[in-house]
Amino acid sequence: MLRVLSWDDKSSIEGFLGQKNNGFIPEEVTETVKKIVRDVRDRGDSAVLEYSRRFDNVNDIKDFRISSRALEKLAGEAEAGFIEAIGKSVDNIKRFHINMADRDFSIFTDNGSVLGSRVTPIDKAAIYVPGGKASYPSTVVMCAVPAMIAGVREIIILTPPSDNGSINPYVAATAKLLGIDKVFRIGGAQGIAAAAFGTAAIPKVDKIVGPGNTYVAAAKREVYGFVDIDMIAGPSEIAVVADSSANPGWVAADLLSQAEHDEMARCFLITDSGSFAARVNTEIERQLGQMKRKGIISRALENNSAVIVTDAIEQAADIINRIAPEHLEIITENPFGVLKDIRNAGAIFLGAYSTEPIGDYIAGPSHVLPTYGTAAFFSPLSTRDFQKRSSLIYYSKEDLAAYGPAAIKIAEAEGLEAHANALKVRLQNDR
Repeated sequence: MLRVLSWDDKSSIEGFLGQKNNGFIPEEVTETVKKIVRDVRDRGDSAVLEYSRRFDNVNDIKDFRISSRALEKLAGEAEAGFIEAIGKSVDNIKRFHINMADRDFSIFTDNGSVLGSRVTPIDKAAIYVPGGKASYPSTVVMCAVPAMIAGVREIIILTPPSDNGSINPYVAATAKLLGIDKVFRIGGAQGIAAAAFGTAAIPKVDKIVGPGNTYVAAAKREVYGFVDIDMIAGPSEIAVVADSSANPGWVAADLLSQAEHDEMARCFLITDSGSFAARVNTEIERQLGQMKRKGIISRALENNSAVIVTDAIEQAADIINRIAPEHLEIITENPFGVLKDIRNAGAIFLGAYSTEPIGDYIAGPSHVLPTYGTAAFFSPLSTRDFQKRSSLIYYSKEDLAAYGPAAIKIAEAEGLEAHANALKVRLQNDR
C-alpha cells in the first residue's frame, strides 16, 4: 500500500520529497566506476576484457562484437508477431521525431549581412541497451530512430549478454530491422568507457544514450565532456494526478507498472479525494497478489512512494513541479486545465486512456526520459539530441561600420587590445 500524506501536513510532504531527492548514485559506486573508467582509458581492450570476464561472461576480445551471421540467427528467433508490432512502433516514432528536428535558419539585415544557424548531425552515437535477464528492444527503437532521422552516420549498440553469452533475440531483431549491424556484447561502466575513449575493438563515439543501472549512470557522468550524453538517469518514477472521476483500478495498474522496474522506483498519487485514495490502495493490494515481481513492487511502494491528498485538484501542480517526475499522468475531468500549471515533467499523459506504457512502446515520443527530479532541467531524448548547431555570421562592410565602434568599446573595456585592433584595422583601412 501507499502511505497517505495530507496536504495540511506540509512538513511531512516536504520531508518525504526532500529525502527522496537526495541523489541516487552511492559514493562507493562512484569510486568503483572511476577506477573502471581510468582502466579502460589507459589500457583499452585489455581492461574491457578483464571487466567483461568478471561481469559479462565474455572471454575473448574477438567476442565483443556479434558477427553478422550470429546477429541474423538471433533475429530469426523472434516471433513474427513481434516484428509486426515493433514495425508499428518504428513508424509512429519516425512520424513524431521528424517534427522534432531542428532546422537551419537565416536572418538578413538591410545592409546585406547574414546571421544564421546551421544544423548538422553528430557523426557517431552509441546506444546502451540494458540486457542480462531483461529484454529492451523498445530502447533500441526509442534511441536509434531519432538518431537516424537526425542523420547520424554510425550507430553502435552496447548491451550486456545473458548468462550464456548471447543477447536477446528481440534486441537482435530490432537492430536488424533498423539496419544496425555493430552490436557489442559489452555492458556496465566498461562499455560506457570503451565507447567514450575508443579501443581497437570498439569505435569511439561522440554521444552515448540509453538507460542503465547506477553503474551505467555513474559512468556516463564520469565520461561526460569526453563525449556528450543524453542525461544521467536514475530509478523510474510516475506521478498520477487523479480526481474521483478516475477509475481506481486503472490508476492502481499504472502505479504498479512503474513500481515493477526497481526497488528504487518512485510512485506518487495526488488526489483531492481521500476516499478515492483508499480505493486505489485497495486495488493495489488486489492486483499486487497477481504480480510475479510483487517483492520488488512492494518494496518500491513501501519505501519510496506515497499518496498526497490535497484540498483541491488545482493544488496538484505545486507538488508535481516539486517532484519533477519522469512520467506524469493527469486523469481528471479536465486534464488540460491541470496541465496549464505544470512546468516540470518528462512525459505527460492526459486522460484515462493515455496509460504510461503506451508511451513506453508505441505512441511516438521517446521513452528515454529525465528521472528522479531531473525533469526540472533535462528533456526527453529526441532528434535534437543528435544534432549540433553552428552559428553563421556574414557581416557586410556597412554593418561593420555601423556596429564596429561599439564592439571596439566593449573589447577595450575588457582589456583585450588585439580584439579591438582586429576591428580597427578594418574600419581604418578599406583593404
